[in-house]
Amino acid sequence: MSNTASSGTPMAAGPLTRAVLEIDEYVAGLGWDQPARLFALVDTGRLRSQEPGLAERLGLTEDAPEGTLTPIEQDELPAGSPLDEFLGTIAWPDAVVGCALSVERLMLPPSAEASVPDGLDEKRLAKWVAEHPERQEVRMTVAVLRGGKRESALRLREKDAATDVLTGSDLVPGLADALTATFAE
Repeated sequence: MSNTASSGTPMAAGPLTRAVLEIDEYVAGLGWDQPARLFALVDTGRLRSQEPGLAERLGLTEDAPEGTLTPIEQDELPAGSPLDEFLGTIAWPDAVVGCALSVERLMLPPSAEASVPDGLDEKRLAKWVAEHPERQEVRMTVAVLRGGKRESALRLREKDAATDVLTGSDLVPGLADALTATFAE
């Protein structure tokens, strides 16, 4: 008997970790150079009992373990709108127990951050990073629950394999904070 779900996600992982890895795997299947993608997280058991038609369309026909989360992709994020401004406009209905965002970014290793020229505005800094020889493309998938629990998955473009995905609760704290704020009353 395998300890891995059909998706390759470890069964021993908690529901939030499984959801973040499921989203990472889904977005990875779409390839790189994708727009940011936003997901609502709903309790699978509750979804099956309250919205059986939707659950069937989503392929949720089998009993899921208690606390299992189902990610539901939301409409495409508005083009040209800064991510932090867009997240500030979100209000989730009560049925949504959490949310997740998958976004691609360029990152520099800590050794390169010391050489960033002073006085660059945001546009010139982005250009400088994009041209840096040590830059790395990374896809960050961050999920949070209403109660504050968080989980992240990071996938480097140069190590684009499910076995090389790094997970942890504090990998992208700023983005996790912004997602948590979407549940503020």
